[in-house]
Amino acid sequence: MDDTRTAAAAATTGPLAGFTVGVTAARRADELIALLRRRGATVVHAPALRIVPLADDSELLAATKELIGCAPDTVVATTAIGFRGWIEAAEGWGIGEELLARLRATELLARGPKVKGAVRAAGLVETWSPQSESLAEVLDRMLAGGVAGRRIALQLHGEPLPGFVEALRAGGAEVVVVPVYRWMAPEDLAPMDRLLDAVAAGVGAVDAVSFTSAPAAASLLSRAEERGMTQAVLAGLRGDVLSACVGPVTALPLQARGVDTVQPERFRLGPLVQLLCQELPGRARVLPVAGRRVEIRGHAVLVDAELRAVPPAGMALLRALARRPGWVVNRAELLRALPGAGRDEHAVETAMTRLRGALGAPNLIQTVVKRGYRLALDAGECAPAD
Repeated sequence: MDDTRTAAAAATTGPLAGFTVGVTAARRADELIALLRRRGATVVHAPALRIVPLADDSELLAATKELIGCAPDTVVATTAIGFRGWIEAAEGWGIGEELLARLRATELLARGPKVKGAVRAAGLVETWSPQSESLAEVLDRMLAGGVAGRRIALQLHGEPLPGFVEALRAGGAEVVVVPVYRWMAPEDLAPMDRLLDAVAAGVGAVDAVSFTSAPAAASLLSRAEERGMTQAVLAGLRGDVLSACVGPVTALPLQARGVDTVQPERFRLGPLVQLLCQELPGRARVLPVAGRRVEIRGHAVLVDAELRAVPPAGMALLRALARRPGWVVNRAELLRALPGAGRDEHAVETAMTRLRGALGAPNLIQTVVKRGYRLALDAGECAPAD
């Protein structure tokens, strides 16, 4: 089966079919988007950052020369792309061999397998590397061994890592930071603005937002503040829109604003996608209606495991009915649930007709003459109002 047919099959059968996921990543975004679409998700890509290399930056050059001239006791490599960028920049300045010689003569700590791979690709061998890819584990090991009087170089990748640096300095270490890249706002803010609008609108527009770095989360919140929509965005993220973070450090800017997050046990893209595959279907409303199993997802409905695409107006009506399954919901209340419907209750009838057609089973929703509509909840089922 070719990629097109595989994607089409996933869109109707994958665990994320019917859900919309926002992707804020700039680096490795294509990989994450492919993983999500392979499982059926609709993806909204809104890079919250752009990564600017500092190959011509005087700050990086000065830090590199300082380390070559005055040897550190320990060098901490925090990211594979950042470490490679550092070596490439030094080579461009004609001091690559001097830097490598200095790194060979020092204790070299690599944060996890990917960074270890970059270290070895440069012809170096790390002294130690955790399997967890956790900087906290690196810090714990260093502090346990004692850092007083030691000169430590910390390769950064955009984030300043203040807690890490402060802990080392509090332990008596001299810390030299090596900033290889900087995070900046994206040049085109329109995709991020569209994602913010979707988050503020809530489920139906977007069901989850994925974050793979703390600066991306901070950037999204900063842009919301610039647009005067902080409260609306936070309400969405604190409500029905799931915030999925690749790890606890990434989650910090969100948690600081009272947003609950979920994170995989292993801080990688694959486990992050698998977590979404568990969380989003688990949040869907499932009801036994007219002898059918009806699962209400973000922008579609599973009717006996068959995915049925439903227009936004229809989804709004269905959610209003599902809040009180089996109860009659009057037309005035349904009209208020319709996006931009105005005051004409005829809009409810039109949207209801389309909803029934989209579901492919008109008997799922009953018309109660002169009163309104209700879901035909199976006999014996009791679902109280939310």
